[in-house]
Amino acid sequence: MSTAARPVLAQAGCAASPGHRRLSRHALTVLAAAILSSGAQAQEPLYVKNLSPVAGLFGLPSQRNADIGPAGSFGLAAHTSIASHYVSEVRGNEALNLDGETLRVALELRYALTDNWDLQLELPWLDHSGGDLDSLIDNWHDFWGMSDGGRSRAAQDLLDYRYQGSDTFDLRDASSGMGDSTLSLSYRLYHDKAASAALVAGYKFSTGDEDEFTGSGSDDAFVALRFSGDHLADLPLRWHGQMGYLRAGQSELIAHMQERDLWFAGLTVDWLITPAWSLIGQLDAHAAPTDSGIDGLGEDAIMLTVGGRWRFAERWTVDISVVEDVQVETAPDVAFQASLRYRAN
Repeated sequence: MSTAARPVLAQAGCAASPGHRRLSRHALTVLAAAILSSGAQAQEPLYVKNLSPVAGLFGLPSQRNADIGPAGSFGLAAHTSIASHYVSEVRGNEALNLDGETLRVALELRYALTDNWDLQLELPWLDHSGGDLDSLIDNWHDFWGMSDGGRSRAAQDLLDYRYQGSDTFDLRDASSGMGDSTLSLSYRLYHDKAASAALVAGYKFSTGDEDEFTGSGSDDAFVALRFSGDHLADLPLRWHGQMGYLRAGQSELIAHMQERDLWFAGLTVDWLITPAWSLIGQLDAHAAPTDSGIDGLGEDAIMLTVGGRWRFAERWTVDISVVEDVQVETAPDVAFQASLRYRAN
């Protein structure tokens, strides 16, 4: 190549660079739009419940998409969570011990009554036991040099829920059974191609057994505002959020210290890596269910969840996630979750 030709080619390459950059940005925008539109019906927040033995008694709703399917459409989901608990605290005249494992399986059904209204029914089943996760969690704490709050000094894989104070409860024998079922009605009050907002009202029925820690022994009612929307910039992100209020029925387990007016809130970001795969980060929080000096009962709960979603077929998705108690002791030490969803359009 001649010396004279090189500057000409170099100049041509420099001149082409802005065009290439514009083309790249356009391609990224198109790809992001394609991913968002292809996954719009399969995008949901992660299903997260606080399975701490006391907080888990109440009907605090998990986050969900604010959008509503076409009239007559339905969705099914199966959610499984395994949570490990360890709290041992004495303060004043109160003493709390929560040591054990909770398995929760829930079936969720949705039906769109119209394009803007849908019904959702949730039917849970719970099992409280000594479990099998203590050794795994102790090894995890040891590997990272993390504090374990004394759980490594306790006997492994035992069930021991006890509280002594203004109220008392004691569960040391494994229990299982139907949990409290919930029916909710959602109304989509705003919708465009990029965002939706919805109002929801729900009622939790006392179908569980408070003596077995599978229910609160009373009915709850809640209202909430939810939103879902695409990220404002040209990024394949979608946001979800909710805020709401729950009026809890009186539970005999914690009758003297119970707080009946509870707020709850949550925020989720769904990063659509490809049309088939997402990474999801989520925060969930709610008011303390009791007026107690013990953190595990009287502090507001904050949970951080990180997970992934695989859209393995046109109408099917599977989620895998891990939940940590950001506000220590207000939720399980760790919970492992999986959800299988089907949505018919």
